[in-house]
Parts: sequence; structure tokens; C-alpha cells
Amino acid sequence: MPQFAGPNPPVKPAPPLRSSSLRQERSAAGAPSIVRLVTSQPRCPRWITSLFVMIVLSVIILSALAGFFLDGAGAVSEPPENVYGPTNHPPPGTPPGPPGMQQQDPDKYKEACPDYRHYSAIAHRPFSDGPLALPFQRPSIHCRTFSSPSVEKVIDEITSQMTDKDLARIFENAFPNTLDTTVRWHVDGTTKQAQKRRTQAEKDADTEWAGAQSFIVTGDINAEWLRDSTNQLAQYQILAKKDERIHSLILGAINTQAEFVIGSPYCNAFQPPPPSRIPYTANGQGDTVHPAYEPTFVFECKYELDSLAHFLALGNQFYNHTGSTDYITPRWWRALNTVLGVLDQQSQPTFDPKTGKYQRNQYTFQRETNIGTETLPLAGVGNPLNGGGLIRSAFRPSDDATILGYYIPANAMISVELKRTAEILAKIGKMNLAKELKKRGNIIEAAVWEHGVVTHGKYGQVFAYEVDGFGSHIMMDDANLPSLLALPTMGFVGIYHKTYQNTRKMILENSGNPYYLRGRALSGIGGPHIGLQNAWPMSLLMQAMTSNDDMEISQALSSVKNVSRLGLVHESVNVDRPMAYTRSWFAWANSVFAQTILDLANRKPHLLFGKDAKPYTVE
Repeated sequence: MPQFAGPNPPVKPAPPLRSSSLRQERSAAGAPSIVRLVTSQPRCPRWITSLFVMIVLSVIILSALAGFFLDGAGAVSEPPENVYGPTNHPPPGTPPGPPGMQQQDPDKYKEACPDYRHYSAIAHRPFSDGPLALPFQRPSIHCRTFSSPSVEKVIDEITSQMTDKDLARIFENAFPNTLDTTVRWHVDGTTKQAQKRRTQAEKDADTEWAGAQSFIVTGDINAEWLRDSTNQLAQYQILAKKDERIHSLILGAINTQAEFVIGSPYCNAFQPPPPSRIPYTANGQGDTVHPAYEPTFVFECKYELDSLAHFLALGNQFYNHTGSTDYITPRWWRALNTVLGVLDQQSQPTFDPKTGKYQRNQYTFQRETNIGTETLPLAGVGNPLNGGGLIRSAFRPSDDATILGYYIPANAMISVELKRTAEILAKIGKMNLAKELKKRGNIIEAAVWEHGVVTHGKYGQVFAYEVDGFGSHIMMDDANLPSLLALPTMGFVGIYHKTYQNTRKMILENSGNPYYLRGRALSGIGGPHIGLQNAWPMSLLMQAMTSNDDMEISQALSSVKNVSRLGLVHESVNVDRPMAYTRSWFAWANSVFAQTILDLANRKPHLLFGKDAKPYTVE
């Protein structure tokens, strides 16, 4: 990170080289008179020169081999200490900015901030006091994209009590990672006085991009996924009632997602909002999609049912933690109606139940690719489905195509979020709509139990991963959320329910789940998105949050810690080579880690803080 210390001192010319050189002595007239070789020190023996060359070549070769065996992992270096020491906070009374910054333009300093894709792939001091000596990976306070004193307070309170200083360091890096690095654009919707006027004059108007807005990118890709951004913000929801900045940020995120849903409800990832004036990025794919979308508005248009469920979840979580209905605007109502329209369209079977005639689905997707999971079969329609109350999802939360379009975890999630939204609408007097949403949720829930539960020869009654309504089913689980493993955290089923426990046992064994991967460094659930050698740490964190067994929880945390050598949680890790990972900067995974620590701090404090520790609750 550059250090500004006022005007640059004058640069003195470098002294002449004192090695062998060719000098021309000139006469007074300026013409060369004598040319001679001037040697200021004895020439080195040839064998010393050869030895030096061999040493240099050996170092280069060893460095290249080390890079090869690290398999693309970030190099570990030891740069100078952060400007303000381990916490990276300026000491009391220090003017804003590093030394000399007071006379500098803050925007100029921001221009010098490194790309976090590269910054996160290199270890930075100070290192943790634990045996792994994990690095401090937060960017400079002047390079962070959003800040909140209440977030810093939680970090200090949690980490000061944690007995495992390596786990504490990961939490210190992971909990604020979304705020530090992914809030690409945020506006609070104008001043408080204007906001009051808006409540009277504009709130009832259906105005695009009105009020607070927040564009939250996934990390190393300059686009917002509805699912990712909702999960990235989840650990801050509990702070929104007392922290005005967090309140505004999440309110803005709901408003922005509403605009995305209205504009392209079948799409999963979006470009920067037009008012942000941030340049858009083409995804470089050859996609043919119906309904058509505007590529300057949409980054990728894979229809994933859970994306719409996550839009509802973001508002539901906000209301449950704050009691605020500020997000229920005309644009939100329009987005809700848009969601319901998609659910109606995607609940239709492939063949008319009365006539048996083929009904082409409203959504089709084809991509020019040699990867089967990146496109839909049958000219972009997908395999036939038979209805029965379930909702089709063309793609999974991993962005891989479904094989059988009734994706059970997403159906479970949308049923829960519809009923939660219904409860909120009932509280504000929208009884008819509340009854409709509750009815929709109940129908989908009943269909999950009817079509999504099958009898396994080894494990008994279990949830299938995907079904088609004709009787076919896929038995597996993927690390991405929502998943079968995460059903209790969604609120669909209790941890001790027999069907869930059977399912959990099945998907945490390789004999029951083809994507449960075991290796020397890690064992956990992966998925087809990365391949058959990489497990996702996120699955181990979900395993910890759905367990009450201290040993299982401790082992899951230890496994994640041991493969997070850069102090952040990666997307996936090779089960045999912990430094062979994908994505050094993946905010969603860091948020899930933070949520796991907060869950255990309240539910199992002794595992984090030591014997007889009291539960920690965010206030």
C-alpha cells in the first residue's frame, strides 16, 4: 500500500558505476583523443562467476517448481506491518489517513488501493498467535467499501474471547469481508429531511431506483447474485435495528434486488445498476435465453428458483430483526407479484394433464459449451416434468443445470419464505394476500413431502435431491445453499426429524452421496461445479450448524481452519492438497463462516471460549 508523506524530495542523480567501464578522454577541443579501459577493481576469477550464475539459476528453478506444486495458490509474503498495527484501526486522536494523508485527496488514495483479487491471494502481517500463524487479510481502512462501528465491536468482543487464535483470525477477516470488499455501490436515498418528504410524496409512487440502493458483488466477479448477496448480508441483519448504516445498507439491498427481479425475474446475476454508472462486464458466454434480457442489465440469466426465494428471505430477515416495513414499497409489491407470476409459470407440467399435449416452458436456456452442466437438454427446455405442486428450477444454486427440474432444497426454501412473507403481510393488514401466500407455501411444502421423500434401501425414508414427478429421483447433495444438509437452517424441518436424520447420514457418506469426497487434507461435500477432487468448506460449516455433537462440530471447524491458510474461506479445496483451491476471494463462504461462529458463540460457547463460558449474543 503506498504511503503518502507530502511532496517528494528532489531526486539526486545516481553516482557513476565503479565497475569496469569504457571511458573516453577528450581533448580540450572536444574530440576524442584517447580511448582506454579503466578498471577500478580486480576482475573476479571465472570460477566465481560461474558459481554465482549456477546459484541464481538454481533459485529460479526452485521458485518455479514451488509455484507449480502450489497449483495456483497465492504466494505467501511478509509485507511491512499495517499502518495502524494488528487491528488496523488508527489510534485515538489520529487524523484521518496514514501519515501525510491529511494533505492528500482521499479519492487519490483509493485509486492506489490494490485489486482485492490479488491482495487476498497474498498473506499479510500481522500473523495470528496460533500455530498456523494465519495472516491479516482485511484491506486498509481507506480501501474498505463500507464500514460499521457495530461490526468492529462484534469482532473485538468475539475474538478477544476465542481460545483458538487461528479461528479468531479467520473470523476477524471473514465477518467483515462483505463490507470491506463487496459493497460496490450504496446510496442512502437522500437526507433525512428529504426522506421524510419522500414518505409523503414519493413512497406511493412506482419510481425506479428510488430510496436507498446497494449493489453487493459476489467477490472476484463484478456482478451481484441474488442468492449470494442475501447470504453475504445475513450476519449483519441482527445489527440493523440499532446501526443506522447497516439498516440503510440492507434496505438498499432489498430495493436493488426488487429492481433486478422486476427487470429480469428469470435471471440469477446482475450488472451494476444504471444509476451507479459503474461499467458493466460481459460474461463472455454465447447464451440463447427466453425470455430475452438486456446484457447491460443482466450478467447471467440462469433461472434458479432459490434466487427468488432469497429475494423474499432478504426482506423477511430484515423485518424479523428490525420490525421495519420501509422496504415494502410499490416496487417491492411489483417484485412480489413478478415472483408469483414466475411460480405460476414454472409449476406447469411438460404435458397437459387432460390432453397429454406438449406445453413448451416459458423459460429456455442454451449455451455454446462443451460442459454438460452449463446448458439444458432438449433444445434448452430441460427434461420432462409431471407437476404435482412442485416448482421447476432450471439450475441449481451452484449454477449447474438440474437433471430433474424439481429441485427439492429450493422448493423447501420457497415454501418457507412464502409463509414467512405471509405472516408479515398479515401483520400490516394485507390479509387476503397473506392467505394466498400461505396457501401457496403449504401446497409446495406438501408436494415436497409427497414427491421429494423416497425410500432408500440402506438409509430408509430420505429426501431426494431432485425429482421429476414421474417417479424418478436423484440421490446426492451439493455444498451450495440451499441444500439437503441445510434444510433445518431454512426452517423447513427440525434437526431431529427422522427423515432429515436419515438424509443427513446418507449425504455425509460416500456410499450415499457421490459428491461426498474424502482425502488426506479434507473430507466434505463438493459438487459437479468444480469436480470430483474439491470439497467446499461451506459444506463443513453447514455440517457444524446442523449438529449438536461437540466432537463433530470441532472436527468440522478444525478442517475448515486447516485449509484456510490465507486467513479466508475458499470456494473449494482439493481434498488432498490444501493449497490447491478455487477463489481466494469468495465473500459468500466467508459469511457462512461468520454465521457459524456467531451460531456457536450462542449455542455452544464452550467450544469457542473455553469451559464454563457464557453464551454470546449480539446486542
